[in-house]
Amino acid sequence: MAIGEMIRFRNTRSRVGASKVTAVLAAVAATCLAAGGPTVANAVPTSCAAGWEATTLASGLGWIENLESDGKGGFYLTGADNGEIYHVNSERQVSTLLRGLDKPAGIRLIGDLLYFVTGDDPTRTVADGTLQRLDLSTGELTVLLEGLFGPNGLLLLPDGDLLISRLDIFGPPTGITRYRPATGAVTPSWSKVQRSNGLALSPDGNSFYTGDVTSTIIRIPFDAPDTSTVVSTIPNLIALPDDMQATADGKLFVADHLAGAVYQVDLATGESCSIVTGLTKPSPIRIPPDGPTSVRIAADGDGWALYVTAFDGTLRKLVPPANVDLTPIGVETG
Repeated sequence: MAIGEMIRFRNTRSRVGASKVTAVLAAVAATCLAAGGPTVANAVPTSCAAGWEATTLASGLGWIENLESDGKGGFYLTGADNGEIYHVNSERQVSTLLRGLDKPAGIRLIGDLLYFVTGDDPTRTVADGTLQRLDLSTGELTVLLEGLFGPNGLLLLPDGDLLISRLDIFGPPTGITRYRPATGAVTPSWSKVQRSNGLALSPDGNSFYTGDVTSTIIRIPFDAPDTSTVVSTIPNLIALPDDMQATADGKLFVADHLAGAVYQVDLATGESCSIVTGLTKPSPIRIPPDGPTSVRIAADGDGWALYVTAFDGTLRKLVPPANVDLTPIGVETG
């Protein structure tokens, strides 16, 4: 562990074998077909990219899997391929907080406590994932949960609990885990909904959204966590919706690291469009997944911006046009 050690931007090659990636994609394709996924006629999403402006904040960081705002203009990032957790401050300086982790993924900040999961590998058939906590004030690292199967997404709920999504593609169906930081209580399969990836709270606070690796966004109510309804189907032949976040006025922004896009979904109608495309690793031959992995809404001066991580090792800021309100859930307006 190296707290606050400054590092230079660098290019990091993926350490995930092509055979594993192929296996995952084959499983996703099979799941899409079995679920009656989108047809070829709907393979090209509508674009609503006009007016969005993109800025690169950091690059060369390997496979960035997730991010969390530090509340001070910076972000914490998880490096899935190199086992590191980074901090990018408001001046775009990058430091490494932790090294030697096993594929860290979802990450959330509660006060001075940084929670994150490890073992994010959908090809594994063993439950070797963890939920860990880093005390930013002392540097103390604590393993809170062990024996998680393929933990991926992490969502902080209004009551202070954490949800852990799990990509149970090859292993046993495990569903979504619920953990209470205040007491350490854990419900291993609180929701039995399978193959969940990114997670986002609904505007009304009564449910949450997730992607189920079939190009579909679903809604799961807190009072009936074993049930789900389809909110939207991403109009791509094969899409892999990853992490996401909703706005107070009912839009959901979703990263797709197969298509290399970020989508805007109208939660009232289910209609979706792409606000940015082509965010993939620069290479003559694509070996997906290699695109966006997570989105977060955070402050940008007096307004809000969408911050995006991707497997090309880049943290980007997307500033919306004037007609798009990115005010996040729980923020007073007017």
